[in-house]
Amino acid sequence: MEFTPVTHVLFDMDGLILNTENLYTVAFQNIVSKYGKDYTFELKLKLMGSQTHETANTIVKELDLPMTPEEFIIESKKQFELLFPDTEVLPGAKRLIEHLHNKNFPIGLATSSSEESYHLKIDKHHQALFSLFPYKTFGSSDPNVKRGKPYPDIFLVAANKFPENPKPEQCLVFEDAVNGVKAAKAAGMQVVMVPDQRLDKRMTTDATLVLNSLEDFKPEIFGLPPFDD
Repeated sequence: MEFTPVTHVLFDMDGLILNTENLYTVAFQNIVSKYGKDYTFELKLKLMGSQTHETANTIVKELDLPMTPEEFIIESKKQFELLFPDTEVLPGAKRLIEHLHNKNFPIGLATSSSEESYHLKIDKHHQALFSLFPYKTFGSSDPNVKRGKPYPDIFLVAANKFPENPKPEQCLVFEDAVNGVKAAKAAGMQVVMVPDQRLDKRMTTDATLVLNSLEDFKPEIFGLPPFDD
């Protein structure tokens, strides 16, 4: 398969760099359990990549919860404060980010998280790693990101932060979620997907390249500097 060389790289965060997707599942299940409901993998798939208010609206509606989306967000924040500080970096992520940074290759973060949620996840253990991203876009906090993934807004906004103003086709996105892949594709960008192992392979066909782990990524196939070792 042919891959086009790129000049800029954008990273999703949740489920790609950090293992927070499992923690979201725990947090939301803790809330909906009080009402005898299940936060299923099918529902999770619909929501991965959504902004905070979109997620709350969908869960409340789909599970017919006796609470408003605003109340759900408040409950979620309480759960996140307990769970997120000890999130871990996923295999291969640190090596790749540090490699591109050390080679002076332009990288940016494009996460649907709010800035508040981002700090809960990184402040305790991961500030050094995330300081390597000179440009960060927080989908749930940035007024320029009008719509969450699968719409392309976040990746277009994130790419515009690079001073070189790369064209979409010059950008490579790393994602774990179906909605994130759709968003990158809609933005006109190539996208490497590292999906949840439970995901039906037929739902990964929009990705330019699908990997089991970031450890398997070979930068040179997209014209990026190869790893030194």
